[in-house]
Amino acid sequence: MGNSASLPGFQSPAVGFEQPFGMLHACHERVQRSLDLLGRLVAHVQAHGHDAASRSAAADVLRYFDLAAPLHHEDEELHVFPALAASPDVALRQAIARLRDDHVQMAERWARARVVLLAWRDDPAPPAPDEPTRALLKAFGDAYDAHIATEEGLVYPAAQATFDVAGLNRIGTEMQARRRVPPGGVRTP
Repeated sequence: MGNSASLPGFQSPAVGFEQPFGMLHACHERVQRSLDLLGRLVAHVQAHGHDAASRSAAADVLRYFDLAAPLHHEDEELHVFPALAASPDVALRQAIARLRDDHVQMAERWARARVVLLAWRDDPAPPAPDEPTRALLKAFGDAYDAHIATEEGLVYPAAQATFDVAGLNRIGTEMQARRRVPPGGVRTP
C-alpha cells in the first residue's frame, strides 16, 4: 500500500476562496480521493492485515471526514442551498431537500464508519473488516456518488448563477473565515 503521506491526491487545490464554486468542486475531488483511499485501505487490510501504512491511511481518511467534510457541508447549507430556496423550479427545490437529508444521513454513517477507522488507526490488534463492516464503509462511500452528481450537475450551476461578483466574494470570504486558525488553535482544512 505504501506510505499514505506519499499517496497522490492530498495536495491543496489550485483554486482559492476567491472562486467559491471552484473550491466546492475541489472539495468534491478531495472527497473522491479520500473515498478511493478508504476503498484501497479496506482491500489492503483484508489482504495483508494492519500495518503502519494502513494505520496512516486510516488517519488520513479520519482527518478528511472529521475536519474538511463537515466544513464543506456547512458551506453548502449556508451559501448554496439558501440561494435557491425561492426557486420556481420544483425539481430543484426537491433536489435541495434530498441533499439536506443526505447531509444528515452522511453524518450518521460517518459516525459509525469513524468507529471502525479509529480502531484501525489506534488499536494494537484491530479486527479485519467483516461483511457488515465492508457494507457499512461501502454504503458510506456510495452515498456521496449521487449526492455529488446532483450538486455538480444541477444545484451548483443554478446557485452560482444567482450570485454577482460581490456575492461570490462574500461567500468566498466567509468560507475562508470558517477555516482560519483560531489564536492558539489548530488549522482546519
